[in-house]
Amino acid sequence: MNIALIAHDTKKELMSQFCIAYCGILSHHNICATNSTGKQVADATGLEVRRFLSGKSGVEQIGAKISCNEIDLLLLFRDPINAKPSEPSFMDLLRLCDVHNIPVATNIATAESLVRGLERGYLDWRELVR
Repeated sequence: MNIALIAHDTKKELMSQFCIAYCGILSHHNICATNSTGKQVADATGLEVRRFLSGKSGVEQIGAKISCNEIDLLLLFRDPINAKPSEPSFMDLLRLCDVHNIPVATNIATAESLVRGLERGYLDWRELVR
């Protein structure tokens, strides 16, 4: 499966900790991320992470992958309370996920459910879609 990671600045450490906790599961999949999120996760976990551009440009690159049905799961840790104006809005990305039936988690609780489901094969239907 192809898993994309994106995190607001205030959630990057949480994303890293999450990926450390689930490194055993994530290591069996292809991981991509925006640049700084990807670097932080790769440094913390040793996972191979394909990194796109930073910020809005990286989010747009991941959006293009979603549009081409090349992403199977999106973990998007956002900070709805303290988002900076310079950080990208994720409404377009969420809309793309809805259009293309991409499972998406916007917080750690949902991310844990999706990653555990991934481990159990609950998301294998994505293989058929691709």
